[in-house]
Amino acid sequence: MVAGRRKSIAVFITLGACLILVCILLYVGWVLLDWRNGMLLFLGLLLLTLIISGVVINTIFLVREIRRNEQKDAFINAVTHELKTPVASIRLYLETLLTRPLDEAKRNEFYRTMLEDNDRLLATIEQVLRTGRLGPSRPKLNLSRIDLSAVVETCLARARTVYHIPPESLKYQPGQPVTILGDPDEVHAAVSNLIDNAVKYSGREVKVTVETASVDGKYVTVRVKDEGAGIAKTELKQIFKRFYRAPGPLATRVKGTGLGLFIVRSVAKRHGGRAWAESEGPGRGSTFVLQLPIVQ
Repeated sequence: MVAGRRKSIAVFITLGACLILVCILLYVGWVLLDWRNGMLLFLGLLLLTLIISGVVINTIFLVREIRRNEQKDAFINAVTHELKTPVASIRLYLETLLTRPLDEAKRNEFYRTMLEDNDRLLATIEQVLRTGRLGPSRPKLNLSRIDLSAVVETCLARARTVYHIPPESLKYQPGQPVTILGDPDEVHAAVSNLIDNAVKYSGREVKVTVETASVDGKYVTVRVKDEGAGIAKTELKQIFKRFYRAPGPLATRVKGTGLGLFIVRSVAKRHGGRAWAESEGPGRGSTFVLQLPIVQ
């Protein structure tokens, strides 16, 4: 599928280049044959410019559409996998409980596993629904005063439980206590997505540090640092796009829908802040920053 789309992109680019070359050759030949007629020369030049512009614009839009469709297909495949896997797991455990006699300890282990699969399923559904709510018809923010440090602590506790991470692998370095004005649900989702992203792309050994700090008394930043896969310079802005997932060997193994960082940036913009990523390159770790205004 991907190879087919890449061939389509190559075909459109080649076709556009050939059309432009033909136009230039025809125009140059026409000028050599009729160079005295200045008005026709001007009109021909204008027509040639319009034709070339149209071909270039058409090719750009076609290539973008092909890439957008490729990202949507990847998203659908990822969501399908994220929905199907926990459902199949829960079904398997339920069938085992119904057909085999198990001791109490084993039954409790199965129950815990099913609850974890259920949480994973709900998280995927909530991720997709939240993305829809951040679209053009997004509802108004339910604003209230929020203790950002408390939100970070809650998200860290959840990550340690979900990913079975020891406290020393997921550290928090709080700055001065600050209060922001925001939607508690959206701010919680943004911070949680940053931490989840750092854990997932850390590889086998998770070393993640979360820091909060005030900036000029007007903003507060949440910096999430990891020592994982890192990001190429050309990908630092791309990764915040909807459905986009940075290429690389680790990306193929990491489960996800490509919506987490899109949600982070959307939440930041809705609250009058911003979000960005920093990295020295592949294999050198990453830092994701969420900046939000402080209540004055």
